[in-house]
Amino acid sequence: MAGHTKNEITIAAPVDLVWDMTNDLERWPQLFSEYASVDVLSRDGDTVTFRLTMHPDENGKVWSWVSERITDRDKLTVHARRVEPGPFEYMNIEWEYEETPGGTLMRWTQDFAMKPDAPVDDAGMTDIINRNSPIQMALIRDRVEQAARERRTKPVKPA
Repeated sequence: MAGHTKNEITIAAPVDLVWDMTNDLERWPQLFSEYASVDVLSRDGDTVTFRLTMHPDENGKVWSWVSERITDRDKLTVHARRVEPGPFEYMNIEWEYEETPGGTLMRWTQDFAMKPDAPVDDAGMTDIINRNSPIQMALIRDRVEQAARERRTKPVKPA
């Protein structure tokens, strides 16, 4: 049995701002609370390979892995996968963005399977993701909405 999660949130901001902020990998440590650093390893067109490093967990362990993201701005989708899967047999994530009357709907769909010797099984990781994703999505929403408010209130300088 494999794991599958789907989480979404509406962000009261234009899709262009949501897209730009959530696809600016170098700024992820300011957008997510769980990431200590992001190191971009390569860029090839719409494909980025990068190393994510998390803050230490409750046991002091630092988790780090290499992922690949392929963005499709026209379709408002991102396909990501772990290149170094760590405790996962595989981990694939699809990000979808949709313009809505309330702003932008952002959806994360994750499909994965845990290795037999992983610290948790598929069901356990499903629970972890379904607890953590809404927390991270709310942080992203708040930070993007703050940026949208700041853009709206910036005084226009005369030419």
